[in-house]
Amino acid sequence: MIKKFLPQKMYRDIYLLTPEYMKAHNLKGIITDLDNTLIRWDKPDATPEIRAWFQQFIDAGIQVVVCSNNNEKRVKIFADQVGLPFVFKARKPLVRGFKRAQQLMGLESHEIIVIGDQLMTDVFGGNRGGFHTILVAPLVKTDEWKTYLNRKMEKVIMRRFQKKNLANWEEHS
Repeated sequence: MIKKFLPQKMYRDIYLLTPEYMKAHNLKGIITDLDNTLIRWDKPDATPEIRAWFQQFIDAGIQVVVCSNNNEKRVKIFADQVGLPFVFKARKPLVRGFKRAQQLMGLESHEIIVIGDQLMTDVFGGNRGGFHTILVAPLVKTDEWKTYLNRKMEKVIMRRFQKKNLANWEEHS
């Protein structure tokens, strides 16, 4: 059961994921979390850096869908700024939201990578759905209050993985 929380990759920085990596691994789509993965949880706007990061995938023909547990207004503000489809109130780690994102892309689960900053929602749900998973370090150390318990459990699981040398942060691609 605990292996369902283990990501295939762990990046300190989301920008380490490149179209070249995607193409080399025959991955054609990205399902990405929003808060503390792409932008700070307490800021609504896309940064120029994240816009450029998305554009390189779009230019390479790789589809991207934002999949968030947040409400429609929050997710739509961001998704409209970057011109991407989105799924809101995804209820991660339930697989339903991931599958909705997958349907928007029309791809098979083995062709999609899920990126997020939480083991308990993004990685666990992505693994359960049969997707490739990447855990990224949260953009900021603070979180919305409802994430507190998840972070506590995540630390316990991560310590077990690191003790067994199963989980290590990559600094470069």
